[in-house]
Amino acid sequence: MRPLPLRLIPRGPTLLALGVLLGLACPALADLARPLMPTTIFLIVLGTLLRIDSQAVIAALRRPSLSLLLPAIVMVACPLLVGVAGRALNLSPEIALAVVLAVSAPPSSGTAAVARMLGLDGAVPLVVTVLSMVLAPVTVPLLAGWFGGLEISAIELALRLALLIGSAEGVAFLVRRHAASMLAGLGEVVDGIVVTALLVFAVATMAGIRAQIAADVQAATLFLGLAFACNIALQAAGAALLPGNLGQRLTVGLILGNRNVGLVWSALGAAASPRMALYFAATQFPIYLLPRLIETLISRKSEEAKP
Repeated sequence: MRPLPLRLIPRGPTLLALGVLLGLACPALADLARPLMPTTIFLIVLGTLLRIDSQAVIAALRRPSLSLLLPAIVMVACPLLVGVAGRALNLSPEIALAVVLAVSAPPSSGTAAVARMLGLDGAVPLVVTVLSMVLAPVTVPLLAGWFGGLEISAIELALRLALLIGSAEGVAFLVRRHAASMLAGLGEVVDGIVVTALLVFAVATMAGIRAQIAADVQAATLFLGLAFACNIALQAAGAALLPGNLGQRLTVGLILGNRNVGLVWSALGAAASPRMALYFAATQFPIYLLPRLIETLISRKSEEAKP
């Protein structure tokens, strides 16, 4: 059998969209992939750390707008604005709280990898994600208390984040130190592992979602629309309000819109009501479907820029 031409093999953003749809269409496959989620998150973070130039990360850290202002916008300003908007729209307290908690989560662990897939700067999302995770044990419990009177353990949240980032950074440091020359020749392999991990993660996020949708189609439809509206609004705000070229503004939009909702979800535990859980699940759809639309936008702008 002849191999498929490269042009017929789906690219990263398309694979992410297919992963979500595959997980939704095949619940058994999503259930099978679900236990692999912690491993895939580790591989996504590790692969991103290995493929991003450390000098670019250092340069981003030295810019106050990226190391101080943007994490504050992500972790404080966005949840507060979304909370105000939820009350203005007369959302029920339960759903308004779910929306706020979803936006209070730090950026998705795969945002840097998705940015690289789209040809954008992966260093900025990585820096902002790590710094936002440092803020999360303080901001998330406070926001949960202010908007819903919920209690989230700051210590437990901090330990989860430290384990995720610390283990990946430790392995990346050892690989760069002892196998830097080998790593230089394996860039495409590392990228392939990251894409595969993202695909498996996308499938796994759909575990149980089909049954939840079937149990309450009306609520699921509402929450899907709300999740897409919130994600698109945050991405558009980041792209429109912050300075920079198109690539830089799209990168900021990804950071603001795509959140590690599963982290807050797991921290809530039994405190998350079924309807809140359904909204949290709905937030996964725009995270994995919108990059394909962003890729199309970038392609069109590139075509327009050609003489």
